[in-house]
Amino acid sequence: MIVFKGIENITEDFRGSFVTIGNFDGVHLSHQFICRKLAQEAKNAGAKSLVITFDPHPKMIIHPGIRPFYLITTLEEKLKLLENCGIDGTLVIPFTMDYSRITAEEFVHGFLGQKLAIKKIIIGHDYTFGHDKKGNSDYLISSGREMGFAVEVVDAVKKGEDIISSTLIRKFIVRGDFKAATDLLGRFYNIAGIVVSGKGRGVGLGFPTANIEPEKELLPPSGIYAAFVEVEGKRFMAALNIGEKPTFGDYTFTFEVFLLDFSGDLRGKRLNTEFVEKLRDIVKYDNPEMLKKQIAADVEKARSILLKNI
Repeated sequence: MIVFKGIENITEDFRGSFVTIGNFDGVHLSHQFICRKLAQEAKNAGAKSLVITFDPHPKMIIHPGIRPFYLITTLEEKLKLLENCGIDGTLVIPFTMDYSRITAEEFVHGFLGQKLAIKKIIIGHDYTFGHDKKGNSDYLISSGREMGFAVEVVDAVKKGEDIISSTLIRKFIVRGDFKAATDLLGRFYNIAGIVVSGKGRGVGLGFPTANIEPEKELLPPSGIYAAFVEVEGKRFMAALNIGEKPTFGDYTFTFEVFLLDFSGDLRGKRLNTEFVEKLRDIVKYDNPEMLKKQIAADVEKARSILLKNI
């Protein structure tokens, strides 16, 4: 997949392409449905498929007071997931306050119509764009009739009773409900980060942990989790602790993993953690020996859960 950074860098061979537009945070099952449909229809028509997205997320620019603004995927992850859908190219438009003032007419007529000469656009049922969100499906349909491109509006995609959305997935993650989040994402939610030096308490308990500096703000609540961890192309089962260590009187935030069936030094390496299921809340124990027994039970419970998800 080719990635274009900025409208001015689109190459001539993407004229006449099939297009979709959106933020696509998470590239969840609904996004995947639209993107795979786009890729297949473009291929069938002998055209290229193009996803148009934005970085940073528009809400981070238009509503800077809303912090933190949690994102499910980094830009790098989003691009990889879009590529996995079979997309030929993704245009990443740098989103600024100046860009937010571009009207729907300027975007559709000036860019989609004149510069790209698109053949078709596929959008989600609730997508809006342009200054004051005046661009919607009705506007696109009328513009398409005028400029000669087709418009298809995809109905909401549901999983059970839930309409799949990035907002709902974020809520599940913040609650620690990873079964629900996984169902809507179509994969495990992940957080990557570099391993840094810790205080070594895990070694003393017989469960050496890797302390990670998470690269995302979207974190689940404090607790113990069953997870998969990928390091240098290898995948391990793991028990993950997020939060404080009240047994030691330590209430600072930590994000640490114990890799099952692993030995070695992970400091300085980048680990990718996939959340599978919450095991329990964090509890203060009377002494480290009681904690050690609980960790051993957590590890075995995590192993049992993870073996069912391999």
